[in-house]
Amino acid sequence: MARPIWNGAINFGLVTVPVELYGATEDHTISFRQFERGTSDRIRYKRINERTGKEVAFPDIVKGAEIGGGDYVIIEPDELDQIAPGRSRTIDISAFVDLDEIDPIHFQKTYWLAPAKEEYGKAYSLLLQAMRKTNRAGIATFVMRGKEYLTAIRAGDDLLILTTMLFAEDIRDPAKELKSLPEIIPARGKELDMAISLIDSMTEEWEPENYHDTFTQRVEQLIEDKKEGREIVSEAAPSTPTKVVDLFEALSKSVESRTKRRGGSAEKAEDLSSLSKSELDKRARDLDIKGRSKMSRAELEKAVKTAGGAGSQPRRAS
Repeated sequence: MARPIWNGAINFGLVTVPVELYGATEDHTISFRQFERGTSDRIRYKRINERTGKEVAFPDIVKGAEIGGGDYVIIEPDELDQIAPGRSRTIDISAFVDLDEIDPIHFQKTYWLAPAKEEYGKAYSLLLQAMRKTNRAGIATFVMRGKEYLTAIRAGDDLLILTTMLFAEDIRDPAKELKSLPEIIPARGKELDMAISLIDSMTEEWEPENYHDTFTQRVEQLIEDKKEGREIVSEAAPSTPTKVVDLFEALSKSVESRTKRRGGSAEKAEDLSSLSKSELDKRARDLDIKGRSKMSRAELEKAVKTAGGAGSQPRRAS
């Protein structure tokens, strides 16, 4: 059972609800160690005092803020808590906003909020249900691990969800970062209509279980292949940019291809090799193929063919 990473309380109006914060996400990125090429020697990092050359224990390390001229002000950890007493123990909701008004560029990391004790369940449930009914998010700030966070608190299915957000000053101005902003060229009528048709043909309900970290899967396969001494197979090269003169033709062929995939063609059989892994996973789910989440793309294609998922419109779950 996971342990809370933060304990405190939500404050909205005169209502205080003690809560616990839990991580809602995890990183599946494969971790690598560093070695010197041609050897089995590990590369390690140490905290070294640059004057004495000796290693420094972590508890003996403090923070220093540069004030110019090579001088620093030294800050002890407890001094950060003293300048904002209580801020690290409360989540203060200052306003409620419509969820749709928040630009996703502000979102960072997501956490779950649970009542600290069963006795606080009534106030917690009231806040959750009121936010769900109004489709509002509570905008709040709190301090965790010596850093202040701007957050959006919203109602999930069974829990309150807290998402940390970037402050406005944290978001760069593209006009200052890019060499020049792209010139928006007015689209020709038929090209715009065809692009809209392509978007419509590719539109479907958001089902996050259809999407997986395929690059990590490839890295895992690379590790396994090298471990077993197998030949490493390279992936196909990325697509080349579409030439302006070919834009309409490319859009037309894309719409035609999507139409065929969705069963709009009278061809006897569909070439499943043209489908992406997420599309094959969707077919497998429609065909109720068990164990699909652990299958590779090749295994999914074979399972869908065996189950009769080629050359016909996949059935929809009722």
